[in-house]
Amino acid sequence: AFCHVPVPKGHVCLICSVTAAVPERAAPTKLEELLEITAQSLVRAEVAEHYEVVRELGRGKYGHVMLVTHRQRGTPMALKLLPKASTKLHTFLYEYCVALSLATHPAIIGMFGIAIESSQYYGFLYEPALHKDLISIIKPRDGIPEPAAKQCAKQLVSALEFIHSRGLVYRDIKPENVLLFDPDCRLVKLTDFGLTRPKGTKLKLVAGVIPYTAPELSNTADAQGVPIDTSMDAWAFGVLLFCLLTGYFPWEQSLPEDPFFEDFMQWQETGLEKDVPRHWKRLTAEAAGMLRSLLALDPAKRGPVSGVLRYVGCPWRLEAEHLAKTILQGSGKGSCCPHHPQSSCWERLNGKELCANTLVLCTPSLWLQEGWPGAQHCKGQHFS
Repeated sequence: AFCHVPVPKGHVCLICSVTAAVPERAAPTKLEELLEITAQSLVRAEVAEHYEVVRELGRGKYGHVMLVTHRQRGTPMALKLLPKASTKLHTFLYEYCVALSLATHPAIIGMFGIAIESSQYYGFLYEPALHKDLISIIKPRDGIPEPAAKQCAKQLVSALEFIHSRGLVYRDIKPENVLLFDPDCRLVKLTDFGLTRPKGTKLKLVAGVIPYTAPELSNTADAQGVPIDTSMDAWAFGVLLFCLLTGYFPWEQSLPEDPFFEDFMQWQETGLEKDVPRHWKRLTAEAAGMLRSLLALDPAKRGPVSGVLRYVGCPWRLEAEHLAKTILQGSGKGSCCPHHPQSSCWERLNGKELCANTLVLCTPSLWLQEGWPGAQHCKGQHFS
């Protein structure tokens, strides 16, 4: 069990909904105290009574976010709404209280400390990010400017270290969860803490394998579950940085049957120049070394997120002329991308033949951006 609520052994904890196995004398943590207080003080009201809806900011699998203003004070706020029909109360309270407990950090979304329950939704209010999220500025096949990537990396390192110092693992690093407060990434903030759990929590089931999922979770067959560790955040952070610097994801999933991940595993094992996957050739030796540390196949050898700070003063991308020469001299190995490095995958799309390279860069909001080749054909092909 990942919480320490003093409930009798064998009973189900109302906070984490797993069987308790801790001593009854265990003292509740600040987070658990916050959960109890919030459950008792949840404001029951309809949204329209206190807030005027301006527009929708985002919509996801589990709920949606609206830009609202307080009817009396005029304060702009972001209101996250989770349908009661598909959301358990303890799930909502947990996400809200984790976010509230971390909100003091400058690179974590600020909270207004207001949680509400309406007839149809649970909701809470936080500061609005009017410049959207990180995925909105990632250019396919290009990424974002290197200075912006470094600004983003430094802030995310600070936020993740703060989360880890609280004994938690974030578990949901992806561009959609990095909110922008200016277009150049001078201020970014992590949001969405629904998957955040204490370090050591055993995870028995992974709902879908995506590019960010660490290999120890992708092929787990342990009936006892895999203990959650900060090294899993390091892995996802490495994938995110690769995406920022290249505009591609390095693979669809971290499994041997994925050819792009197989190429990466070979390179990790040999370290030879001839084994460098194609799109990794766009990076400097320093940047490649930084990412290889974060993406070490063995979790015990994986570098901490703070290791990125040692490389901020180094160039991360090769200059255009050097890049062209490097790729021409390379082996032609691929990377997970929206077009095939050797042939026209998109020509085959016209014949309705989807190859393995088509959707792999692919949080849907990225590969459905206007101007992305084959986007119309790909609509509806979602990964979870």
